[in-house]
Amino acid sequence: MTAVDFDKFVERLADVSAEAIMPFFRTALAADDKAHGGAFDPVTEADRAAELAMRRLIEATFPDHGVYGEEFGHLRENAEYVWILDPIDGTKSFICGLPLWGTLIGLTHRGRPCYGLMSQPFTRERFFGDGEAAYWRGPARGSEGARGVLETRKIASRHCSELAQATLMTTSPLLIDPALREHFHRVEREARLSRYGGDCYAYCALAAGHVDLVIETNLQPYDIVALIPIIEGAGGVVTNWNGGAAALGGAIVAAGDPALHEQALKLLGA
Repeated sequence: MTAVDFDKFVERLADVSAEAIMPFFRTALAADDKAHGGAFDPVTEADRAAELAMRRLIEATFPDHGVYGEEFGHLRENAEYVWILDPIDGTKSFICGLPLWGTLIGLTHRGRPCYGLMSQPFTRERFFGDGEAAYWRGPARGSEGARGVLETRKIASRHCSELAQATLMTTSPLLIDPALREHFHRVEREARLSRYGGDCYAYCALAAGHVDLVIETNLQPYDIVALIPIIEGAGGVVTNWNGGAAALGGAIVAAGDPALHEQALKLLGA
C-alpha cells in the first residue's frame, strides 16, 4: 500500500458511491434484467454509476491494485491487493424503495480478505472491520434531528450456542439452490425464529449481535468478501457449507457463535 490514509480513503470510496446512488433511490428508476429470461436479476444505472466512481478513485490512488466489481468485472485480478466491489448489494430491495441494501467494499491481500466495509447511505450507517475488530458508525442516539451527529461503536456478535434459541436469516429460500433447499429447511425447522430479506444487511446485523445465523447459496465473491472481516472482527464465523473459506462465494453459512456454526454445518451436510 502507498502512503495514503487508508481509513479516509475507504470512507471516500463509500462517499463517492453514495453520491452516485442516492439521487436514484426511491425514484422511477428502470432496471435491466441481467438474467435475460432466468430468475430476475436486476441492475440499474445507480449500480453502474457507483462502481465506476469507486473504480476511478482506486485507479487514481492505487494504480497497481486490482479491482473486481459485480458490474465491470476484473482488472489486474492477480495483483497483491485487489478491491472487491458490489455497488448495490440488494438491488431488488433498492428498486422496491426498501433500505435493506448496501455498498460492499472489500480488500484482499494475496487472495485473503483483510478489510471490509458495508455502507448504507440512506440510514447513514457503516459497518467495517479488519478481521480483528469490527465497528458500526451511524446517527448518534438522541440526535435524530441533528443530521451531522454520528457516533462510532465497536460491535460484537452475540453468544448463542443453541440452535433452538437462534435467529436465522436468508435473503429468500427461493434463492437457495433447489438441490440444497431441504438442507436449509433442516436448520430453519430447528431455529427459534427465521426471517427473510436483508442481503448484506443481515450479515451486518449478525456482526452487531442482533441475528445469530445467515445461510445462503449461489453467492459471488463480491457478495461476501467485504463482509468476512466484519463478521470475523466481531467474533463470528463465516465459511462455506463444507467449513472451508468463504471468500470464493458459493453456499455460505455465517454464525455469531462458533458452537452454533458447528451445529448448522452438521445439519447442512446431513
